[in-house]
Amino acid sequence: MFDVGFAELLVVGLVALLVLGPERLPVAARMAGLWIGRLKRSFSNLKAEVEREIGADEIRRQLHNERILEMERELSQSVLPPTPGSSAASKSAADASTAPDKSTPP
Repeated sequence: MFDVGFAELLVVGLVALLVLGPERLPVAARMAGLWIGRLKRSFSNLKAEVEREIGADEIRRQLHNERILEMERELSQSVLPPTPGSSAASKSAADASTAPDKSTPP
């Protein structure tokens, strides 16, 4: 998120040492750490609660299962050859649907 290197952290630490002094710097660092920890916990709790409310985990599982089923169908269609009876039946049905109706005169 923030691109902060060692040099920048060193400068911030030196400025904090000059402003707060050596007596108050450890107390201030400890308090800053506590507040940052509280914020992280609050945001993670909020995130977990929102995900529970919208059911994001269940939606993810359903999508994953649907993708797996689709891949299985594609795999079975590509691996298994069509059966002779089913292809002939489907071919005759296709011919019957495209052939003109000869029972009624024009």
